[in-house]
Amino acid sequence: MFLVGCQVLAGTVTASEGKQTMTRLGGMYGPDATFLGVDRADLADPPSWAGADIMIIGAPFDGGTSHRPGARFGPQAIRFTDYLPHDGSRPHLALGVDPLVELRVCDAGDVEMPSGDTELSLRRLEEAVLQACEGGALPVILGGDHTIAFPDATGVARHVGWGRVSVIHFDAHADTGDTQFGSLYGHGTPMRRLIESGAVRGDRFLQIGLRGYWPEPETLDWMAGQRMRSYEMTEVVSRGLDDCLTEAFAIATDECDGVFLSVDVDVVDPGMAPGTGTPEPGGLTGRQLLDAVRRIAMEVPLAGIDVVEVAPPFDHAEVTAYLANRVVLEALSGIAWRRRRLAGDPGRPARDPAAPLLEGRGPAPAGG
Repeated sequence: MFLVGCQVLAGTVTASEGKQTMTRLGGMYGPDATFLGVDRADLADPPSWAGADIMIIGAPFDGGTSHRPGARFGPQAIRFTDYLPHDGSRPHLALGVDPLVELRVCDAGDVEMPSGDTELSLRRLEEAVLQACEGGALPVILGGDHTIAFPDATGVARHVGWGRVSVIHFDAHADTGDTQFGSLYGHGTPMRRLIESGAVRGDRFLQIGLRGYWPEPETLDWMAGQRMRSYEMTEVVSRGLDDCLTEAFAIATDECDGVFLSVDVDVVDPGMAPGTGTPEPGGLTGRQLLDAVRRIAMEVPLAGIDVVEVAPPFDHAEVTAYLANRVVLEALSGIAWRRRRLAGDPGRPARDPAAPLLEGRGPAPAGG
């Protein structure tokens, strides 16, 4: 853990009572605008987000990249990229919910994360995630490179229970390296750090979409020793994504109290998501990822989410940023649908997404 008994105030660390609080920074690399116009929150001012169901947290960090940087601009791109008004409303056609209305979604802005100080940056992020959890909100972290998954899932595990959180991880790469350029922290190592720390059990760690030419055999042996379950793209294609997800859900919900969902946009083929640092051909389609994220949010008890590796300098016509924005919306819509279904209110039933879109709408047909 990164807990050090200090407080972070506007980028300055001062001694305190063993907690950390960060006053609202806004956008580290741009204007202080929220995700699609939802309410602003200041984590240092709990009344500003009392009753929040979801807390958006920006993690503008790309100091852990091994190839192309630029993911520090990801949070801004994910928040802004939408052709619809930023009015805090997004009714979902298939699910019949408006997640930005039915859930209280707040945006805490960016955590100040200087790329030149990795440990400080990750410590600040972990404390922001933990604070959101302790306030009753589900954290949705916008990255940033995948280094941030270590503090993200650690913060959630400190709240839900050490070793009681499983991970469903979409990625082209396993991110289980021992070190990266001699450092323990980088976007190629966070999943190993999580398992080694005990925050997450290796046998409750599910990876979907792996492909390409890394990791090397020694790392694969380590992963097998931890009893991780990794679905390489050949298996996904052979069995079908839905079948793989069904199996993954059974593992993820066994002896765990919450699921952390980590989505690296490079799980999608770079033809559909070019704006990322380490593109690997042969991935999922954008539609497959959106459907999978929606299904996860509808069927399993999510405890936290991150969406990472959007690198706007390498994007084309903002297609990757649009996809990442929709990943967040699909997750929030699935959460809202799940809560409506569990509530069991006959006056507000959960819509069957497979039903015809206009079924039950409009005036009753005339005559007989």
